[in-house]
Amino acid sequence: MRELVVRIPDVDAFLALAPEELAAKMLFLMREANRADFHRDSLENELWGSIGSTGPRYPRNRNVEVHLAFAEAWAWPEAQGLLVPAEGINGTNGWRHLSRRARQFASDADFADYRIARLIPREILNARIADPVWRAMMRGEYDVAVFLAMKAVEVAVREASGLGEGLVGVKLMRAAFAPEAGPLTDPDAEGGERVARMELIAGAIGSFKNPHSHRDVDVSDPTEAIEAIYLANMLLRIVDGCRSRTRGARSANAPTSAIKSGCRGVRRTAAKLEERRTQTQGRSTRCCC
Repeated sequence: MRELVVRIPDVDAFLALAPEELAAKMLFLMREANRADFHRDSLENELWGSIGSTGPRYPRNRNVEVHLAFAEAWAWPEAQGLLVPAEGINGTNGWRHLSRRARQFASDADFADYRIARLIPREILNARIADPVWRAMMRGEYDVAVFLAMKAVEVAVREASGLGEGLVGVKLMRAAFAPEAGPLTDPDAEGGERVARMELIAGAIGSFKNPHSHRDVDVSDPTEAIEAIYLANMLLRIVDGCRSRTRGARSANAPTSAIKSGCRGVRRTAAKLEERRTQTQGRSTRCCC
């Protein structure tokens, strides 16, 4: 990787780069080299040049620092699936080639967007959106990811509230979280908080879901998409909490209903026993002469 030393001749500047920043420069240089496979050791050795070679090189007394920085930069694209093992025995022996995703990067900006999109970990997302939203982000379809996340909120609200298909979007949110009688409102919360919760969810759907339903919305900034997805994730957590609270209320009422039903059964049984006892006494007092 002699070209890396040419592009970054100052060893301190080289060491100041974060692993993903140095990895980006390495990936683009690999593309320019137009070689089939690459080996980490051979590329690192090129940083020092050969005996008698001219041109910039890093000082040998910084060998340990340079080795660590290069190893970190190599490990990052491997972990992201941007560098993959070569076929057969070559891959076993450490040879790597660029993945399809790595070959698609046209500029540093493309790589930066990809790196930001990777900041959203699939494991913290609600199960409703984890797979489809994360995949859309990885494909760079940020508008699709935001729409899918907010659509999941609308579907979850409809299911949890039991409201029909006639209500959609903002109207559905306002009906489900209506402060006084909404099926998902929290009766124990203060009135102003119930109103705020309704406005929060209705505003999110109106801002991020409805526009995508009716026209093309360009979301080109992955950071903006991540923020909207995190908002949807929080709203899904709220809806799940409402669902659990509703189930808990039904479960709490179940023992009372069972007791009432049992009491009615006991009263009916006692009445029948009393009726039989009266009939028996009547038969025993009849005159048989």
